[in-house]
Amino acid sequence: MGKVLGFLILAVCTLICEAAIFKPISDSHRSAALDLLTPKDGSFESLEVTYKALRSFEVLGTGKQPDIKAVTCKSVVDTVRSPSSASKDLFQALRVNRILKCELNNEAFAGIASRLKDNVNSAGSLLDYYYSVGSLVLIEGQASEVDVHLGGADSVFRAIKALSQSDGRWRYSSNNPESSTFAAGIALESLAGVISLASSEIDRSLISLVKNDILKLLDGVEKYDDGAYYFDEKLVDAHGYQSPLSASSAVVRGITAFAIASDEDLNLPGDKILGLARFFLGVGIPGKAEDLFYQLDALASLENNRVSIPLILSPPTAVLSLTRKDQLKVNVNTVLGSAAPSLSVKLKQIFTSGSKDASIIDQDLKFDPENAVHFLDVLPENIDAGSYIFTFEIVLHNPEDKKIYAAGGRTKVPIYVTGFVKVDHAEVAVLDSDLGNVETQKRLDLAGENSISLSANHLQKLQLSFQLTSPLGNAFKPHQAFLKLRHESKVEHIFVVGNSGNFFEIILDFLGLVEKFFYLSGRYDIQLTVGDAVMENSFFQHLGSIELDLPEPPEKAARPPPQAVDASSKFGPKAEISHIFRAPEKRPPKELSLIFLALVLLPFVGFLVGLLRLQVNLKNFPKASAPATFAILFHFGIAAVLSLYLLFWLKLNLFTTLKALGFLGIFLMFVGHRTLAYLASSSAKLKSA
Repeated sequence: MGKVLGFLILAVCTLICEAAIFKPISDSHRSAALDLLTPKDGSFESLEVTYKALRSFEVLGTGKQPDIKAVTCKSVVDTVRSPSSASKDLFQALRVNRILKCELNNEAFAGIASRLKDNVNSAGSLLDYYYSVGSLVLIEGQASEVDVHLGGADSVFRAIKALSQSDGRWRYSSNNPESSTFAAGIALESLAGVISLASSEIDRSLISLVKNDILKLLDGVEKYDDGAYYFDEKLVDAHGYQSPLSASSAVVRGITAFAIASDEDLNLPGDKILGLARFFLGVGIPGKAEDLFYQLDALASLENNRVSIPLILSPPTAVLSLTRKDQLKVNVNTVLGSAAPSLSVKLKQIFTSGSKDASIIDQDLKFDPENAVHFLDVLPENIDAGSYIFTFEIVLHNPEDKKIYAAGGRTKVPIYVTGFVKVDHAEVAVLDSDLGNVETQKRLDLAGENSISLSANHLQKLQLSFQLTSPLGNAFKPHQAFLKLRHESKVEHIFVVGNSGNFFEIILDFLGLVEKFFYLSGRYDIQLTVGDAVMENSFFQHLGSIELDLPEPPEKAARPPPQAVDASSKFGPKAEISHIFRAPEKRPPKELSLIFLALVLLPFVGFLVGLLRLQVNLKNFPKASAPATFAILFHFGIAAVLSLYLLFWLKLNLFTTLKALGFLGIFLMFVGHRTLAYLASSSAKLKSA
């Protein structure tokens, strides 16, 4: 039961730990950008990668970007001035130049502007329009004196619009029947560029058609269970497949660019705009540089658009304490993490608790400009300890602010309101089984320590009662209220304490519990557990003990179950093993052993004496150095074989002996053959003489 109470305390601590103020873009993103977007050799591999890195740092607003201006600007200037540069390379160079502001004069811009206009008129694919029109828009922003306006803007607009499909997606070219979500994003961005470059106003009917395409595109947006929306690329085998992150980023960038250029009221659904923001924020901190760029670029487009700026309401503290009189705090941020203090925000809170009727409170939360947080000083008087669902609604009513915001409607947040529960009238008594008369009664202090001592037999009852009152004086029903009796043999019995309103009572009739208690008489420890996630004074209290006198068990009565063995006990120290060696056997005297050794060596001595008596002939021993050497080695080999036999008798095993004998045998065959060959040759010479 202690584990159950510990779990409740851990759950409350977890809720408190999760109550940190939410900041969409934090220092962690800046740290990740420095890790992912730092060039290896002082420059990036291409101008496209360079732009994505610079754009990411631009959105984050950090001053710790890598110093690559000198090397990169040289590449930008060379690309712009080269007559053979492709439209894509010019586009990437101009995007980088917008951030680094390299030394390019109007003459250089004018030189490529005419070439880009020709590319627009001769374009045959969506990417050709995208790079050429996008480059002209960048020149317009960097060199206003250069003429970049398109004379036949309507025809260019119609050519791009002709690639659109009925579902809001676009084709890359007229020869490619497959439609793409990513292509829709760059098509909308290209159309926005055509509108801004047009020398005369574009036909409004064409803009209305594109507006319908945008609404169709939004109709096909995918949705997660948490309310996040994203665009999925339907092309599976096509070249240039884009992930949901890149496809969604392209669509967001295209829609916001088209809304700014056309000055058209698109009437986009705010829940989908907010859902897209939740998708990009739900990515967290990407592990790839390209994904980080798509996330930050899309969030920057959402925050600086005229369609609908998402507002992120961060949840308040998940646990509020009535005892500490905690404040309710709510943050309202834009997608890049900056607060929106200029907005007049009203938050309505609607809360329900369990099965109670819903209580509705409509009031303004105060705004703290220093900490950029909305807060409620004091919780409403009718909020008692319990679990609630707070529903927050942002109401925008600032006529001076011309921006359009997506607040996302109502946000439901579960809140635990904790408090100190009052415990009164706690008593324990032993009752007579027949009339229910109190034989022994003792009061308990459940907030302090108790050590009662009771005794009863199987014809009596045990009664425990107490009252629980919430901080506002209402009846309080905790998640758990258990009474545990633990026998001295470690057999435990747990009972649920019932309640009627705020009065809790349990009566144990020992006559009906003798089988459940396995007829075990003796001492039982009494423990009471009362706990709840919102109860700040949950307790696991040892009340004392009761001595039970139960009858003897019948023959076929159930025996107590075997108690679980502590798994850690097998790792404890084992009993010490003491071993006594047996006494050594009695041996013969030392003198007798020496006499036996002499008798063993006596035949060898006799052998030597016999050799002397027989006058062994050593005259035939070779005199020359080489034959003499082989003869000596032969005799040493014979001695080695005899020594090996001795070692085998003393300590070696058969396999080791045979292995050594094999090597000695080969050695003896060689030196013996040379010795015997010399003796045979000498004998033959002697006979012939």
